[in-house]
Amino acid sequence: MLQEQARLRPAAPALLWQGQASSYAELAQRVARLAAGLAAWNPPGQRIAILAWNCPDFLDLIYAVPMAGHVLVPLNARLAPAELAYQLRSAGVGLLIGDAPLLQPLRQHGGLPDDLQCLHLIDEYPAWLATRGEAALPATRGDDPVWILYTSGTTGRPKGAVLTHDSFLAGLRSAAIGRPVQPDDRYFYPFPLFHVAAHNVLLQHRHGACVVLSAAFDAGETLAACRELGVTTISLAPTMIAMLLEHPGYDPADLAGVRAIGYGASAMPLTLLRRLLAQTDLDLCQSYGMTELSGSVAFLTPQDHRRAAGENPELLASVGRPLATAELRLVDERGATCPTGTPGEILVRGRQCMQGYWQDPEATAGALQGGWLHTGDIGRFDAAGYLYIVDRKKDMIISGGENIASREVEEVLRRHPAVADCAVIGLPHPLWGQAVSAVIRPASAVSDDELERHCRRYLAGYKTPRRWFRRAALPVNAGGKVDKARLRQALAEEIDQG
Repeated sequence: MLQEQARLRPAAPALLWQGQASSYAELAQRVARLAAGLAAWNPPGQRIAILAWNCPDFLDLIYAVPMAGHVLVPLNARLAPAELAYQLRSAGVGLLIGDAPLLQPLRQHGGLPDDLQCLHLIDEYPAWLATRGEAALPATRGDDPVWILYTSGTTGRPKGAVLTHDSFLAGLRSAAIGRPVQPDDRYFYPFPLFHVAAHNVLLQHRHGACVVLSAAFDAGETLAACRELGVTTISLAPTMIAMLLEHPGYDPADLAGVRAIGYGASAMPLTLLRRLLAQTDLDLCQSYGMTELSGSVAFLTPQDHRRAAGENPELLASVGRPLATAELRLVDERGATCPTGTPGEILVRGRQCMQGYWQDPEATAGALQGGWLHTGDIGRFDAAGYLYIVDRKKDMIISGGENIASREVEEVLRRHPAVADCAVIGLPHPLWGQAVSAVIRPASAVSDDELERHCRRYLAGYKTPRRWFRRAALPVNAGGKVDKARLRQALAEEIDQG
């Protein structure tokens, strides 16, 4: 993709990073040199991990490692050393490149593969690369792995999803339909490059746009980039959008040049949507996807969002309609197709599905039964073909023998004007097994009684939260989703100590 854009528009900006611009010609040349050095290091098929925050070197490796015939293993920089060591051993990583502050605790922890080469990104990596020489690039095939990306592991040990050239490119074709790119776009990317959301960066380059790379999300920096750098498109989570509008320096004029914001991770609160659309003229697009899908397979369009802000607010609970690039079906516990309106597990079949889990044939067979990816998400279709995520299997709450979808309760809570954001989880209860518990990020003062009355207007009694917590911020993972596993653990410990 880089070579093609370098041929078509060599002087066009491909990357903006902290005031420095790289053209497509410069980025393509830099990546080609790096790939030749990595090809000289070892025969194709080696696993190369990166443990770093966003930076141009990370982006270079995203392209150069598979160009050299190797496999990139992006590591979540927020993980503990023991978790990182497990992933390095699991993937059989031979070379680890990373930020010094991230590598130091990992080296002190130990438990790393015996033959692992570990290089500081700034101090050691450039000198090491200079001694490699260069080698001819190997031929690559569509089914060659590009990334091994480890899942969150909230239901056990994390598994390494293997994404290939074919699956990545298929994911980009889907993304281009759901979120069209214009060659003169300037796209602001605040998520970590070690997350599957990084496919959006490749999407921009596939269509000749410029990526404005951020080290991490900061509301003030994002608004400044929109004002000063000509940003036209952004990827954000709803919590991030709320932080923009709540920033003390926010002015609606900051977003005047932005034509579209794409989001995922969670549903958009109706009050936030209406406020944003009242103050701006931009388009909103939500997507549904996951690591194992190399991106997204369903989109809620800008037109859908405008309908949701007006006469059809229920659409905000949907993730949109599936694209024609993949097949989706819902099945019950026996594997039978669910009729319209009946919840079932979402299965996906298409070229953008992962190849499998790295060296885990049992987990691969379970996830890819009959050629369909079993997502672990519970959804339902309405009569118009819109897909609604009822819940993750692992986030279903079982209280008093009743199955309760946490997402359903969250959608009701988000309708209350005093709720800026929320997360609903199950916490241990001696009688019911689990108690429905709500963690609220308040927009204004509100009592537990008022929130309970609000829920009971829309929900059965057994679905109404029994416990209420307030937090100034909800913990989020690398993809911007609320980290419910962390919430469950922290609140369970708080209750034990209280």
